[in-house]
Amino acid sequence: MNEVAVQKGLLFERKSFDVIVIGLGPVAVRFIQQLVAKNKSLSIAVFGDEPWAPYNRVKLSSVISGEIKESSIYESYSLDSYPFVTVFGNNRVEFVDRYDSEIIDSHGERYKYNKLVFATGSRAHIPNIKNVELQNIFQFRDLHDAQSLMSRSVRTRKTVVIGGGLLGLEAAKAMQRFNTEVHVIEHDMWLMFKQLDSVASTYLEEYISTSGIKVHVGTRVKQILGDNKVEGVELGSGEVIEADTIILATGIIPNCELAFDAGLHIGRGIKVTDKLQTNDTDIYAIGECAEHDGKVYGLVGPGYDQAAVLASIISGNPSQYTGSITTAKLKVVGLSVYSTGDINEKSLLNDSYVFRDKSKGIYRKIILKNRRICGLLGVGEWPGIQRFQEAIGKNRYVWPLQISNFCSKGMLWNSNETEGVSDWPASATVCNCANVTRRDLDEAISRGACSVADLASATGASTVCGSCKDLLNDYVGDTSANVAIKGFKTLVTSSIIIAFVTLLFSFFLPVSYSTTVDQSWHIDILWRDNLYKQISGYSLLTLSVLISFISFRKRFSKMMKMWDFDNWRIFHVVAGLFVVIALLAHTGFRMGTHLNFYLMIIFCTLLLVGSVAGVAIGYAHAMPKRVVKQIRTYALWSHIILLWPLPVLLGFHILKSYYY
Repeated sequence: MNEVAVQKGLLFERKSFDVIVIGLGPVAVRFIQQLVAKNKSLSIAVFGDEPWAPYNRVKLSSVISGEIKESSIYESYSLDSYPFVTVFGNNRVEFVDRYDSEIIDSHGERYKYNKLVFATGSRAHIPNIKNVELQNIFQFRDLHDAQSLMSRSVRTRKTVVIGGGLLGLEAAKAMQRFNTEVHVIEHDMWLMFKQLDSVASTYLEEYISTSGIKVHVGTRVKQILGDNKVEGVELGSGEVIEADTIILATGIIPNCELAFDAGLHIGRGIKVTDKLQTNDTDIYAIGECAEHDGKVYGLVGPGYDQAAVLASIISGNPSQYTGSITTAKLKVVGLSVYSTGDINEKSLLNDSYVFRDKSKGIYRKIILKNRRICGLLGVGEWPGIQRFQEAIGKNRYVWPLQISNFCSKGMLWNSNETEGVSDWPASATVCNCANVTRRDLDEAISRGACSVADLASATGASTVCGSCKDLLNDYVGDTSANVAIKGFKTLVTSSIIIAFVTLLFSFFLPVSYSTTVDQSWHIDILWRDNLYKQISGYSLLTLSVLISFISFRKRFSKMMKMWDFDNWRIFHVVAGLFVVIALLAHTGFRMGTHLNFYLMIIFCTLLLVGSVAGVAIGYAHAMPKRVVKQIRTYALWSHIILLWPLPVLLGFHILKSYYY
């Protein structure tokens, strides 16, 4: 909709959009992508004050170090393919007119909105250090900073990074490109103070030191030395470190000034409700600029959570944001670092358990509250970490045996190291950067995604840091092999019939004895007449032996050549159907007493366990492999346990019948 209006003597074109987004960072892009996927008819405008197209900020350190080219950081962030999305790049929003529901851009033009979304992100915090305004002092937040540091990395010989968090360590590694001497200074007692404990940080510090980076912890920068440009830093201890370049990585400040000028409520960030609304019901905030329930997360993962919720809300689907579990699964200067859930100082007072392997540089800690896992941290390789993260999200109970297993092997579950992605729980996170779960991948596959590139395009997985690309390859390989087994319909149908008849007659409707002699034939003659009982009894015995004998097919080459395994499986379940018929004829599914009762319990339980296994195996192509594997394992051991007393009980039953 276009209108022509005159204001203050200026002629300008007024444009109207259903949704206007302020900010062009990763969270804004993710929100737009998800909103378009839910409602393709909405007109959307997005304003960004940087002169570049949307790009991947996580990979900026790799651009500085020369590992990747700058052109690669724009991949998968483009909005050009969306016909109803208008991108206003290099165009800052200067004012929000809430009363007329308009924004005014840097050119003085007005754009009307129905819904307005703040995704203005954050900026670098500049510490109050003497001479912080000298030349050759850099920040590290955006592409402009990265380009400046790329240029500087050629000339610097001694660089000091102030800040030992993730961003500072990545900057330190990137600046080593031309054998530059690099120092990292952290005022807290250890590196990555908010993500790791002191022991894990020691592992990290030792690893970093081997790469030539010098680490100083527990000390502050008293002042920066130099006249016009940097010459060094003086620490609180009095130590002086020579430097020609300084990088500030001392935290972030949410960009809230525009929201404040518009009269929105501000705390540490723009205050929002569970619906991500500000105090103006038509204005929302997401990402690093938003404050929800007193928290400003400052991480991309929670921002993606908020983007997904807000896309649902604006599309008309009731939804609420209840907070995020902060997760860090990254490569810090080449070393894997993990941090999830409650790991602050207060939570560390809860029960915690540790596994370490110093020779391999592995340290893992889980934190329990009331015997439920609430957090973890560690360094070094950690196979199956996603299942741990899922357990934290579900607040799962941890059993004493699992704790013992973790302390001795570093795992709560024995199968973690061999599970593929398709075996993981549906809620397990595959891509932490984009917050993509295995369920999201399943849905993408069902919509036609059949390659890693398709999954990346549909979900955003692997498009940020790229560390989960191997997991996507594993997942695509697993799902491509999900082919139904031969005869699965016969297997499933027979299993369901066996379970239904066993449950029906055993627990709800046992066949009654005849109450009249007027009928010419009575059903109960089958288990009252001695001849009929012997026929049905020996038939039942023969079928039981045949079913058990199938287990030895691998021992006999003729049996192996006779049929393939699928055919033997079908024979097994069909024989189970005849067992039900023989059991009905022999007992009327009356449970009996004493010895007969225990014999019937074993037969019925074997039939039910076998039925559950049959359904799971038949539908293995449509179920998570982890679930199928668990069911088959439980069914196998149940069969073994139940079969052991069966020959003895049958022997006593036959002996008793003939003896009496």
